[in-house]
Amino acid sequence: MMIWSGLSIPFFGTALGAAMVFLMRGSMNARLEKLLLGFASGVMIAASVWSLLIPSIDMAAEQGTVPWIPAAAGFILGILFLLLLDSLIPHLHMDSDRPEGVRTRLGRCTMLVLSVTLHNIPEGMAVGVTFAGALMGNTGITIAGAFALAIGIAIQNFPEGAIISMPLCSEGISKQKAFCYGVLSGLVEPVGALLTIYLTGFIVPVLPYFLSFAAGAMIYVVVEELIPESQAGEHTNIGTVGVAIGFVLMMILDVALG
Repeated sequence: MMIWSGLSIPFFGTALGAAMVFLMRGSMNARLEKLLLGFASGVMIAASVWSLLIPSIDMAAEQGTVPWIPAAAGFILGILFLLLLDSLIPHLHMDSDRPEGVRTRLGRCTMLVLSVTLHNIPEGMAVGVTFAGALMGNTGITIAGAFALAIGIAIQNFPEGAIISMPLCSEGISKQKAFCYGVLSGLVEPVGALLTIYLTGFIVPVLPYFLSFAAGAMIYVVVEELIPESQAGEHTNIGTVGVAIGFVLMMILDVALG
């Protein structure tokens, strides 16, 4: 029950953020959106380093493996995996009229939701693999550290839920439907977390690879989507400040609770 609660934390962060569509009028302030995008980037970068890559290196060393090999191999595979999904899944980025992925007749709103769903996949994997490591024991990952990552991901999911739901209203759909779309985009996280726990439960030695794989997938999302969106147009300095705040907050959470 405790594990399921931990896996659900990021999803509830997304749902709460999506609920902001009922409280805020009009479109989101451009400065606030830049700050939130930067904040999400900072959280994901810090989580990739402290919660995933460093434990991967430490675990590989304890297993008698060359420490950097699982970290490097898993990281590259994570990047390639998200690159593949990015190339195949039809989706549309905010403030863009050019769909990516395979050609489809899906509507604009659906592709906007798929864009957010796409980069929720590595977040779910990251939470799942840390809880898997904590459950195995003797991996250097604690339950407290796994919860710290889940909380950090939930904090950055809150603005993401708002960022996806509010623009949908400007596309002409109701607030209720916009909220539902935002919630649905976050469902992939607990599902991905459970799947990752299931896979890593078979072979303990691959856990360092799974940790770094999740890190690579998260960094891909940051570099491909979040930072470019936070640095486009005006108010780019606000996005940079958001990165710093998110990075420091996630680092503190991981060090204090991990």
